[in-house]
Amino acid sequence: MKLKGLITTTAVLAALASSCGGGGSAPQQDLDNELRQALSTYGVSELATLPMHSAEKVALGRALFFDKLLSGNRDMSCATCHDPREAGGDGLSLSVGVGGSGIGHARTLGDGKEFIPRNAPEIFERGGPEFTSMFWDSRVHEDEQGFLHTPAMGMLPQGLDSVLAAQAMFPVTSRAEMRGFVGDNDVLGDPNELAPLADNDFPGMWSSLMDRVMAVEEYRHMFAAAYPAVDEAEFGFQHAANAIAAFEGTGFSFRDTPFDNYLSGDDSAMTDTQKEGALLFYGAAGCARCHTGSALTDLQHYNFMVPALGPGKQDGIDPGFALTSHNDADRFSFRTPPLRNVELTGPWMHDGSFTDLRSAVKHMLDCQDSVHNYDPLTLKSDVRETLNMDQALMDEMLATISPAAAERRELTEAQIDQLMAFLHALTDPSAATEMPALLPASVPSGLPVD
Repeated sequence: MKLKGLITTTAVLAALASSCGGGGSAPQQDLDNELRQALSTYGVSELATLPMHSAEKVALGRALFFDKLLSGNRDMSCATCHDPREAGGDGLSLSVGVGGSGIGHARTLGDGKEFIPRNAPEIFERGGPEFTSMFWDSRVHEDEQGFLHTPAMGMLPQGLDSVLAAQAMFPVTSRAEMRGFVGDNDVLGDPNELAPLADNDFPGMWSSLMDRVMAVEEYRHMFAAAYPAVDEAEFGFQHAANAIAAFEGTGFSFRDTPFDNYLSGDDSAMTDTQKEGALLFYGAAGCARCHTGSALTDLQHYNFMVPALGPGKQDGIDPGFALTSHNDADRFSFRTPPLRNVELTGPWMHDGSFTDLRSAVKHMLDCQDSVHNYDPLTLKSDVRETLNMDQALMDEMLATISPAAAERRELTEAQIDQLMAFLHALTDPSAATEMPALLPASVPSGLPVD
């Protein structure tokens, strides 16, 4: 990042006063008044109350979330990429899907396999009404009328509880993520019966998975307990997805952060440095132009010229939101990620190209300078080999760069320290310590839990 050199304290405070109406030198009451006005301007309030679910439904969802029975080769579970010990991600820049071995940072590719094209996003607070779209490209989303839009289109079954439940219908259909490839045998040595199904045969995949699940006596009892009004013959994968969503929404909610407590009215919940960082966040740094609202995301899509890693989604590159919108103007745009517990959820960006949060922040302040000075040595060697910095690709990314990304915002290192302090205020201390307890000792299929 190009800095203007050493900036005096007076100049720093003048910049804050100009962009945010004041800064760290303001009396405590003025600092809080200024910050609360900024929060009001950006529509930031306490998160909405989460939907209630029965204990039986959550228990069923927990079992399914950790059970490798839902993958074609019986070698992957939802938790393989969304591990509670890794803050709901996997700690990798790009996820390792079917055929991989190991867990978390130590997970490696299987022979002949490629990385999943994108970083596994964390799943904090996804059960709340603030979230109306899922995935980096919003290919599963709910419109203003409450209608669900998904890759399955008219094949999506009725009875899904939420957009989060709709999301849970699709990782199991992805060959690289969970379903597997034609010719694969599962871990028991048996043929993978899901792999030969056509890629658009969503009903066939979901039906085959339910045949597996309902063949397990314990699951039959758990489904009956979770859905006492549903006859066993009527169960479909939508019921499994609803239960998984109930578990995710309940288990991955951690709201005891300094920021949340501040939003609830406790002025002492954040330090002055964190408040000064918040004023930068909602002012000169420009973060709140995209990371706005209670969920700290506007759920919109932007091209910030993120260094390109991985096998891509189409012709070796990842067009991003353009795959959903079918508009070339959206190429290389990805949905604004939420920031709750962000210090725990690296690597960052849609392809995990930044392994250091401060570097990710600096990229957002001046993405063009950042991408041209990108250091791939921070990456694991196997991921580093997939980096594409071809000049033609850089030119193509620049052609559709978002206006917000084209702007350069110059902050001092001291100001970035303040900004980082605010990001730390988004962390619930129990998120790191209590999440591992979500792992069950066993699952009904009897397959191992990672």
